[in-house]
Amino acid sequence: MTLKRQTRREVRDRAVVYVASQISPYFRTPYGEALSAEAEKILPFIPDESVDLIFTSPPYALHFKKEYGNVNQDRYVEWLLGYAAEFRRVLARNGSLVLDLGGSWQPGNPVRSLCHFEVLIHLVREHGFHLAQEFYWYNPAKLPSPAEWVTVRRIRVKDAIECIWWLSKTANPKADNRKVLVEYSEDMKRLLKRGYRAKERPSGHKITHKFRECGGSIPGNVLTMGNNDSNGYYLSRCKETGIKPHPARFPIQLPEFFIKFLTSPGDLVLDPFAGSCTTGEAAERLGRRWICIEVLSPYLDGAKFRFENGARRFLEAQASSTVDSDKKQGELSLTFSSNK
Repeated sequence: MTLKRQTRREVRDRAVVYVASQISPYFRTPYGEALSAEAEKILPFIPDESVDLIFTSPPYALHFKKEYGNVNQDRYVEWLLGYAAEFRRVLARNGSLVLDLGGSWQPGNPVRSLCHFEVLIHLVREHGFHLAQEFYWYNPAKLPSPAEWVTVRRIRVKDAIECIWWLSKTANPKADNRKVLVEYSEDMKRLLKRGYRAKERPSGHKITHKFRECGGSIPGNVLTMGNNDSNGYYLSRCKETGIKPHPARFPIQLPEFFIKFLTSPGDLVLDPFAGSCTTGEAAERLGRRWICIEVLSPYLDGAKFRFENGARRFLEAQASSTVDSDKKQGELSLTFSSNK
């Protein structure tokens, strides 16, 4: 008897279904599910090599305790590395692990902590990950901090970037920068219009006759994105319902960039420290399967707002189908449900 080999899509779909069968989701959508639990209790249920991208921003190694449960600096590296083996196990062979790790300062001194660099070095040297590339998220809207050194004593400038480590199991992970091209600058547009003569620049860089319109510029590894969505749908709905929003959210453009860059439609994205499920919302918009894990369920009450419009459009589209629409409507109405 010949056994049929599972396709990657079947592996992803079975992974989401299996996790849901073992742990009741806090809520689910057409593409994914949010789970209220500690990540270390959920990860063992995720099948081997079923996740295409882990994109997450773990609680930072801050000196002062935050309400979302950050770990003290002296234990931070050990705590985060405790997830390394499971991250590696669940990742597909060509999958990626992207960690947004904000830096921190040593208690009482205007000196930086090395926690986020230590995590990177240990993941590469001890856990077998490759550093595919480092990225830096520049947030021009970030408030001056730390206040003691920046606005009081005036001996430091404001800390406006966060390190993002793109790691992988193989030296050649799945990636395509053509999916994240940015608009050409005005100078580049003029150059493309009038043409460019092939030559060698003083730096030794050779511009050949292949210089042509390619649909956009290849982005750099410094990502400039503000984080001041004060009038967004998520915050508006939280305010309407009296739910406290998550205090440490990143802009949806951040996970969108890496999901586009490193995955394809139908791939599975995991965020084990999900907060308000920004990663899940980005994955849903882009047609990727997703699993978000968040230990504090009140944050997931607000996270559901991120999917209200998308779930409604999905159900309406399916209900309008001419093939057994009544039956489909009855089934699909269960896909955006709460299990508090």
